[in-house]
Amino acid sequence: MNLPSELKYTKDHEWIKIEGEVATVGITEFAQGELGDIVYVDVDTLDDTVEEGEVFGSVEAVKTVSDLFMPLTGEVIEFNEDLEDEPELVNADPYGKGWMIKIKISDSSQINDLLDAAAYKELIEG
Repeated sequence: MNLPSELKYTKDHEWIKIEGEVATVGITEFAQGELGDIVYVDVDTLDDTVEEGEVFGSVEAVKTVSDLFMPLTGEVIEFNEDLEDEPELVNADPYGKGWMIKIKISDSSQINDLLDAAAYKELIEG
């Protein structure tokens, strides 16, 4: 299982890459594997401020739809438009071309609540 050590993780299986006041968010390799073939990514919160733990969008796989949860409070400043035509990028490259949103972080103290790669690995291996 690929768990890049430079990323942070949530218990809801999102990953977050923090670069100053901006963070990139997607779902983990584990999550996309559990969902199966992803056919649609819906994010309707562009330009909205979304609180930590609230839903910022959803991902639709062949057999299910799953909510996407905001790892940190912030404004959704960008959506990965490549996913509109190629949602399968989430399956093929979840930590790269399959990223979903970029946010402007409102409360950087929430970063301390995120999991590191080792803690996330423990979570998914139970």
